[in-house]
Amino acid sequence: MRFNFDIAETNNDEKEQKSKTLIPYSSPSSSTPKDKLQWLPLQDHPVFSSSAGEFSGVGKLSENRFPANLMAWDGASRIFFWDSEKHFLHRISVRLGDPEPTSVLAAFPSKVLQADIEVDFHVTQISINRNGSALLINGSDGMFVMYLYGGSSAKDSSIICRTAPVGSEIYEKSNNAIRILQVTWHPYSDTHVAVLSSDSVFRIFDLSSALDQPEQEYYLQPLESGRSRNASSICPVDFSFGRDHLWDRFSVFVLFSDGSVYVLCPVVPFGSVIMWESIVEIYSDAQTFGQKSANTTAISNSGLAISWLEATFPELDQGKEVSQVSAVKAHPYVMIDTSLSLQGPLRKVCNGEEDDPGFRGAECGGRAVSFLYNSVGKDSILVTAWSGGQLQIDALADEIQPLWQTGNPPHLSFDSHDRIRGFAMICETTTDQLSVIRLDQQLDNCDWSGQPPPLLRLAIVDLALPKTKDSETIISMFIDPLIPERIYCLHDGGVDSIVLHFLPFTHQTSGKDEMMKTPSVHPVVSTYQGSIGASSSLCGFVVLSDSFGYSWIAGVTSTRECIVLEMKTWNILLPRHMDTEKRPAKSDEAGERLTPDIISKELLAGPQVVVAPQGSNLRSVAADSIEGRSALHQYFKLFHENYVEYAHKVYFELKHHGPHLKKIIDNLHVRLSEAQQKLLNVEKKQPELDDRITRAIERHEFLENRLHNLRRFPGIHKKPLTRAEREFKSELDRFTNVELDSLRSSVEALNGRLRRYKQTIKEKVPSYQKTPSKKKSLVQDSQLDQLKASLEKLSIVNRENSKKVQLVESSLKDWEDDTSK
Repeated sequence: MRFNFDIAETNNDEKEQKSKTLIPYSSPSSSTPKDKLQWLPLQDHPVFSSSAGEFSGVGKLSENRFPANLMAWDGASRIFFWDSEKHFLHRISVRLGDPEPTSVLAAFPSKVLQADIEVDFHVTQISINRNGSALLINGSDGMFVMYLYGGSSAKDSSIICRTAPVGSEIYEKSNNAIRILQVTWHPYSDTHVAVLSSDSVFRIFDLSSALDQPEQEYYLQPLESGRSRNASSICPVDFSFGRDHLWDRFSVFVLFSDGSVYVLCPVVPFGSVIMWESIVEIYSDAQTFGQKSANTTAISNSGLAISWLEATFPELDQGKEVSQVSAVKAHPYVMIDTSLSLQGPLRKVCNGEEDDPGFRGAECGGRAVSFLYNSVGKDSILVTAWSGGQLQIDALADEIQPLWQTGNPPHLSFDSHDRIRGFAMICETTTDQLSVIRLDQQLDNCDWSGQPPPLLRLAIVDLALPKTKDSETIISMFIDPLIPERIYCLHDGGVDSIVLHFLPFTHQTSGKDEMMKTPSVHPVVSTYQGSIGASSSLCGFVVLSDSFGYSWIAGVTSTRECIVLEMKTWNILLPRHMDTEKRPAKSDEAGERLTPDIISKELLAGPQVVVAPQGSNLRSVAADSIEGRSALHQYFKLFHENYVEYAHKVYFELKHHGPHLKKIIDNLHVRLSEAQQKLLNVEKKQPELDDRITRAIERHEFLENRLHNLRRFPGIHKKPLTRAEREFKSELDRFTNVELDSLRSSVEALNGRLRRYKQTIKEKVPSYQKTPSKKKSLVQDSQLDQLKASLEKLSIVNRENSKKVQLVESSLKDWEDDTSK
């Protein structure tokens, strides 16, 4: 296997010498707790060796609707890796930046964590919660939670951890109709897990109370009543939680396969911990901009939000001050007569009549496969990945506000103490016509009006992935923990780094009047092998960082090879190429902008000027007197505070940033030598280039004369396809397979519901009752007849759609043959 990196790794000879001194890795039972730990580079750890065995079921990765990731990091000093061959978990202790600032060392032997139940299914994803106490295992037969603090085994040195299934009644093994699309931990809770499934239901489970029954259920209904769209538009694909920005922290962004994005707000798990300052901020915002508005709709919406805040966080009514409370817990509360509104689809901001007010652009091919929310400064960034290899980057042009629909009561469940244990609600879109928002329109008038926030299109990034037949590109995205402007994109061909250089609201707030700059894309890891197009996809990926500003990425391939790369963080946001058309700024402004913030501005400004103590005059005071000694003592004190302490700060700052300066200088010398070498090569190739240009001009003139002669032939002018025909053809190509899969999944879901309904009927019949009631049997027979009739109708629709698709494909093929002739 051959990999291409943009960052140099360590020397191969050093790796071979280190690997010779290591104990060969055999099995977890061979290592005892008394063995002395050895620290070696993470990529040389015996766990990640090809001799340990390849992943089982690698061929199944293409069948998944989400990418595989068998690595997780607890954010401190432990990396977890799932062994698909032996069905247990490796816990590897790591040292970041020790002994060298750029090194990542791992402890050998590593700990082995085994589940107390048999985990014999194919695992595709693992993820760990914030405090590192539990790990979620997601696979082909459902999902399980493993509690990482367990007891040692008597047979070997492994640790036996308690493992339990999550939502086994819903995502059972026999029920193949409901598939898990995405699973993630809630960002404000260590015990809540959110799941999006193929039945268009978003569920939140509380692992501390009930593992089988969800705490919250949201049935997503994106279609308005009386309207019908393509079947692919009602298939959910991915979701993402908001982050620390006003109501975004209580929002859930749901992506559907046609690229439309919907918002659920507010959504908060029971018992989750929220910062008190954030609650006070959105509470005052609702009272200031909502209740004082002249619009009755804004007053009503803000009133519901205030009532929800006061009931969910009772500390607001108690009048506690900010200084007394740092964080509060969310109390269980649900409005009885209202359900959350599914806000959307989010539409683009228009800049003229010719702009498309829709939610997606024609430049993206295929269907949407993954979604990412990123909060950078004052901006909320939404990134949508398409199966064609494009990334659609948008920013929210306005704030998100909560929205409910009255007259749609949720279904509540209570415990023995009459407290809310869980709820389920149907979330539908608003029936009002969504207004188109333009750039010249003031967005302040849209506050609390019930309209979803519009999107501001930032860029369309094409990853230039090779086109593959009979398969779609699976893409997942990760945020850099140190630089939120950088996004890592993981796909079948490796890893790419996308850096955002333009943030509209953040740059506007900071006073920077800059032009819109396109994001920069840099390939980090490439697993493609030449022109064949074959690749060894990464089955594990984590982003590591320490408190000193260093960042690494670690990945594991399907052949069990580990890759560790240091990612540069200094000056990553500065553009490499300057805009020559833009006028240069003043000398002082340009110098201040191009100077990296390596040394703080306080040190560059110099020490403060020593001011003589007031009312003191050394000439009129004797040196050996008490007044003179007191004046000299004050002078020495001022000198020590201003100059000695400043010298200590300068010494510490220069000592700490010395390696960074040396690294930058060495990098500049390397780039200078490369530039000089490139100039020499250009000078050598200049005569050859001149000859090639001359031959190209002559060839162009010859081809132009030949084309002019060919245009005289009759029958060569053919009418091209119109815009409507091109759009119709692209739509057919996009939804050929998706619509049929959706109908098949609907039929499978109805079959599963029919089986479960028959089973529940058999369980509910008492043993002593021999003959069922005629009335109940008639009701059951009628329900079964209705289900059978609906299945027959769906099968008929499926056959008709298949015939239509075949007819359209044949007509398109005939038309293409005629045009080619």
